[in-house]
Amino acid sequence: MKQAILNFMLAGGAFAPFRFANRSKLVILTYHRFSERDEGAMKTSARQFAAQLDYLAAHYTLIPLSLVAERLARGESLPPRAAVVTIDDGYRDAYTIAFPILRRRHLPATLFVATEFVDRRIWLWTDKLRYLTARTDAAQLAADIGGQTLRCELSGADSRLTAATRVNSALKSLPDGEKDAALSAIAATLGVPLPELPPAEFGPLTWDEARELDAAGIRIGSHTRTHPILTNVTDENLRRELRESKARLEDMLNRSVELFCYPNGDTDARVRGEVERANYKCAVTTLPGLNDGRSDPLSLYRVPAENDLAHFAQATSGFDQLKDKLRPARPKTASVLAYELGLTL
Repeated sequence: MKQAILNFMLAGGAFAPFRFANRSKLVILTYHRFSERDEGAMKTSARQFAAQLDYLAAHYTLIPLSLVAERLARGESLPPRAAVVTIDDGYRDAYTIAFPILRRRHLPATLFVATEFVDRRIWLWTDKLRYLTARTDAAQLAADIGGQTLRCELSGADSRLTAATRVNSALKSLPDGEKDAALSAIAATLGVPLPELPPAEFGPLTWDEARELDAAGIRIGSHTRTHPILTNVTDENLRRELRESKARLEDMLNRSVELFCYPNGDTDARVRGEVERANYKCAVTTLPGLNDGRSDPLSLYRVPAENDLAHFAQATSGFDQLKDKLRPARPKTASVLAYELGLTL
């Protein structure tokens, strides 16, 4: 029912007034994985991506994130009806699927990559659970995480993906060492050996492909070295993740790199301060919302790219922000309060 109403609203132009009201604000879109065909919520299909880009091109001016960084640094206003496309992580499908669609439309985007991933030295750790739950013969997963046992059914493809998502969410609260130990224990419990490097379905693009993207207007930015939750790492590791990834990108791309994306969107005053000290000029979170000329260039909001066009149009128009304002106020969590006050938990 809700989907039918949204489709009707899209067809009837109901989101146009919200786009007009927010015409001075910047929309930054978030993408991760792409697929040739529709595969559900975890990936954006080529058809969906093309439709979303065509919608953006019809209603917005797509600009590179580097231009946003320049305008904010100089205190200048952003172009009206501006939108930015960002892609996180550096999977190869950003090159094989997203890039041709962007190139045909002559549209800019930013791809944030974890350098050790592109160097083919690591997995992105969240993929390990997806790999394990998809391949085990076990009917249930019992994972001990942070002193608690999480139990998940493994009865079909959907439940296996749900289990991986639940366990990954729990693991995000752990320091890296404990997280890695937990992943190893889960692999042993499920009876599935983890390859040292990710298989092709979870693999990265190459440096040659990254350079081709960068030269074609899909600018490469940093997503750290190993994609840790930065709020969970030590000061020394935080500096390494920020500075070594930047140096590696600058060496491989032969230019300065000033754009950054917080893994999982997690940041606080300590992390933001180190991002600034590492000489990044612009950084994006996963906090939902739109941006304007007063936005902190190192804490920019983004809008997740929904799979269907009606939800996409609703999210980009600012309609969601109005709904949130009209909802009864809810008590804020400690993490949200800390972020707003610039504190470190």
